[in-house]
Amino acid sequence: MSEPTQPRLTSLAHGGGCGCKIAPGVLADMLKSMPQAAPFADLMVGNETSDDAAVWRLNGQQALVATTDFFMPVVDDPFDFGRIAATNALSDVYAMGGTPILALALVGMPINVLSADVIGRILAGGASVCAAAGIPVAGGHSIDSVEPIYGLVALGLVHPDKVLTNKGARPGDLLILTKPLGVGVLSAAFKQGRLDDAGYAALIDTTTRLNTLGARLTDLPGVHAVTDVTGFGLLGHALEMARGAGVSITLHAAPPILPDVEALLADGVRTGASGRNWAAYGHEVQGLDEGACRDLLTDPQTSGGLLISVAEEQAGALLDLARDDGFDHAAVVGRVEEGTAGVRVA
Repeated sequence: MSEPTQPRLTSLAHGGGCGCKIAPGVLADMLKSMPQAAPFADLMVGNETSDDAAVWRLNGQQALVATTDFFMPVVDDPFDFGRIAATNALSDVYAMGGTPILALALVGMPINVLSADVIGRILAGGASVCAAAGIPVAGGHSIDSVEPIYGLVALGLVHPDKVLTNKGARPGDLLILTKPLGVGVLSAAFKQGRLDDAGYAALIDTTTRLNTLGARLTDLPGVHAVTDVTGFGLLGHALEMARGAGVSITLHAAPPILPDVEALLADGVRTGASGRNWAAYGHEVQGLDEGACRDLLTDPQTSGGLLISVAEEQAGALLDLARDDGFDHAAVVGRVEEGTAGVRVA
């Protein structure tokens, strides 16, 4: 007797990847009701500037980086889904300059719909990425869920004097992005059955590339701020950087993009999250009209690249370091300037 046909993973989810994040405007309203946290002397980074992870000082030589990230499937292959989700979760540790030390799996699966084999392959995909990062999946938690959900709690270490945050950008800095944009567009095309094999390969390659560069940035002079670009798009995460430092950021209108993205945008392929992102923060952006450029800059990036604010004289060395680490598309995408916190596109 043949095994029952398994449904497409993406057919079981109303959203996928970082595109299923709560819209930034809605999230801001929800967080307004949170009570003011008591001060903790060893809490080096909390939620004040929407940074990528919390950081807790352990002693004079070590600080703990703690984060969690999980989402619904962005692709149908269970092993690839696990890899993408794990890579995305570990990125927040790297964005703080940390080195991961262990992970815990977060698993929510419709156990009456998906077989144990499919769920096991999702977990195996995540474990393979953790192994590549040199860390164990040391435990976790699972529930029976209507939609498939997978991710990690990720813990890492960094020297307390070398923590990287999203709030240190300085006027005169250049902004470098390590991965090309367009993940949301490619994933939308995949769900619509419009993504060819080359496009799928590009999607998997970029979303499973660990942002290990972040741990190497702590010893590079001139690196002032770092964040990873995920569900709020390049515009949204650049805005967080601008707000944190009280600076103005100018982004280039033509950042590096993944193959086929330009053509897909021209054909009207985009995610709903792109529109929700613009509705939340578009009033803080100048120089950007409706069109493909806006769709690209607001496009949610599942497991996106690092956005790095670096002194102009060190930008060349940083680009060399990034390309040496396998980020061949790393490029300057903007500049930090004095002025009211916000973003301009030129």
